[in-house]
Amino acid sequence: MVNKLMFAALSALAAGGAYADAFSGEVEKQPTNWTAIIMFFIFVGATLWITKWAASQNKSTKDFYTAGGGISGFQNGLAIAGDFMSAASFLGISAMVFTSGYDGLIYSTGFLVGWPIVLFLVAERLRNLGKFTFSDVAAYRLKQTPVRLFAATGSLLVVMLYLIAQVVGAGKLIQLLFGMSYFSAVVIVGALMVAYVLFGGMLATTWVQMIKAVLLLGGATFMSFMILKDFGFSFEAMFQKAVEVHDKGEAIMAPGGLVKNPIDALSLGLALMFGTAGLPHILMRFFTVPDAREARKSVVVATGFIGYFYLLTFIIGFGAIIFLTKNPEFFETLKDGSTAMVGGTNMAAVHLSKAVGGDLLLGFISAVAFATILAVVAGLTLSGASAVSHDIYSSVIRKGQASQEEEMRVSKAATLGLGVLAIVLGLAFENQNVAFMVGLAFAVAASANFPVLMLSMFWKGLTTRGAVAGGFAGLIGALVLIVLGPTVWVEVLHNAEAVFPYKNPAIFTIPLAFVVSWIVSLLDNSEQAKLDKAGFDAQYVRSMTGIGAAEASDH
Repeated sequence: MVNKLMFAALSALAAGGAYADAFSGEVEKQPTNWTAIIMFFIFVGATLWITKWAASQNKSTKDFYTAGGGISGFQNGLAIAGDFMSAASFLGISAMVFTSGYDGLIYSTGFLVGWPIVLFLVAERLRNLGKFTFSDVAAYRLKQTPVRLFAATGSLLVVMLYLIAQVVGAGKLIQLLFGMSYFSAVVIVGALMVAYVLFGGMLATTWVQMIKAVLLLGGATFMSFMILKDFGFSFEAMFQKAVEVHDKGEAIMAPGGLVKNPIDALSLGLALMFGTAGLPHILMRFFTVPDAREARKSVVVATGFIGYFYLLTFIIGFGAIIFLTKNPEFFETLKDGSTAMVGGTNMAAVHLSKAVGGDLLLGFISAVAFATILAVVAGLTLSGASAVSHDIYSSVIRKGQASQEEEMRVSKAATLGLGVLAIVLGLAFENQNVAFMVGLAFAVAASANFPVLMLSMFWKGLTTRGAVAGGFAGLIGALVLIVLGPTVWVEVLHNAEAVFPYKNPAIFTIPLAFVVSWIVSLLDNSEQAKLDKAGFDAQYVRSMTGIGAAEASDH
């Protein structure tokens, strides 16, 4: 029997994250799915060829980190969508609709609301101010060393938490779908992500993400078409049938079934909205386009694709209700005599692909699910490598005096190190519930990176001390409250009652970061504080026009 799997996205959605592709629990290896394996090797072969081509284009650090700034707005938007549409979004949200109905849309809506914030507040200014990483923006007019150390710490924490969750999820997913061992799956994912980044840099990563986005959108579109075709393309008829067969009946069309506590609901909304604008691997993508106009276009394109994708997951979720409910082919009998879906309800979309398209579509969707993980981990690895080489080594240790060749060597060494570390930790966490890592990563992005980024761009009074104190207050606060909350304290550490009663800390930690930054900056009367404030006008001009120095010197 296959024990019930659970995506970390599902167990951690209430903790503010829906990007990880991690499972908890043991998985029984399944018969080899040759269709999926063949399609997977076709994808890997094509992307490795792209990596070989991209390697010949990488002549400088700008090429390696940002593809030379030569990616168009449309291409970058598609790549952002590919980075954003994880296997957890595809399998996880459709599974939530399958089990809870209409309420599964709450998370899709929350993610989409974050993109206008990125469009109107972040994209243009980020592109005009930055060079390679969001640390360039946060430290533009502040003292470089302490701000970059904070920004690199936040970035690396988010990256490592995500990488562990992604790698563990890859092992569990492929163990179920492909019939591979967990060890083999983890090593393959680690080796491929290192190859993409080490040799191809941002150019190869971008194309991997674009190809994956097209495949995922294509597969989801076909599945949705096949579902709606049976009902004359009538949503009303589809909903009526779903209500008839679902155990909850009309309740699946009512809101309020997933997030009932108002504090948790509001906190979740804040994390979903502001966390997107603080994810380092998403922010890094805005430096790959030639100008601010293309950066704005990237967000518009990405929002369109992502919105369309979430609409498809909604249709797929209701289709799963109709085609899979009470279908004995996809269920198993448990020891207590009850029945459960093979692989858990999180595999509803995969089972649905077989129901509407046979083994061929099942193989395609299985391969695409694995491809989504490869695309996301490549972006995460590049973001982590740039934090080590550009923010810590080049800017802090070498004070901006490192040559391009020297920085590239450090970046590639960091890529290799991150890959090895991800494999080791993925194997170490094989039988652990890594759900809390997703919530923590998202909480850090919303509570530490986002406040410092906003204040550095929009408030003249921010000082170096204020930025560092506020940023670390948000980071440490998010970490502590997640650990003391129900997600870790009860579900992972198995204590009877949580010290902190809410699963979502963002409603407390985001204001904490802003308030600490504000108070410390107001009380800071140092000479450095005067320099920090004096540099705001030049920064503002460059953020709006792109005119001025690309990167401020340490002062």
